[in-house]
Amino acid sequence: MTSFSDIAADITSRLSDGASNRRSAMHTAVVATTDAELRVMVLRGYDAATMTLRFHTDARSPKCAVVGDGSPVGVLFYDKQAKIQLRCKGTGRIERDTPAAGAAWDESTNFAKRCYLGEGPGALTFEPSSGLPEWIEGKEPTAQQVAPARVNFAVLLVELAQVDWFYLSNDGHRRAIIDMASGEGQWISP
Repeated sequence: MTSFSDIAADITSRLSDGASNRRSAMHTAVVATTDAELRVMVLRGYDAATMTLRFHTDARSPKCAVVGDGSPVGVLFYDKQAKIQLRCKGTGRIERDTPAAGAAWDESTNFAKRCYLGEGPGALTFEPSSGLPEWIEGKEPTAQQVAPARVNFAVLLVELAQVDWFYLSNDGHRRAIIDMASGEGQWISP
């Protein structure tokens, strides 16, 4: 790719596919918050119009307190086959009782919703545990059974400001920084 508009279109295409295709290399990402904590999260949505990534999370997790209503967040994607890395920088926010969070909850399966029935991330146990209540281990719950878990569900939304697009090649790597708001770019040395 030789134009910034092509690179911006590639970024949009990869993130859109990552959100909708569980086999996409961009479906899982490493998410970093300001407390220097890193975690792998599943990309659940990408709104190209607002350049916003959506991840699902437990409202009781430490990252929710760190991100809150607005905090810098970094997100790293890597497609080994295509040899493309996306290092994304943006502002994250946690939403619990908004239309976006409600829609995300509604579109999730009951099997996925059951993850929010447990005691929450980081709860101490005396033996290896999924954190789920024993009555639901290995089972898909009904809508009525997962309804109490809704209070523990949140979305992490990351509005992208900048993407560092990095293509690895034996012929010579290529790297560009794309300002997502303006679509302007800058070539930089890999």
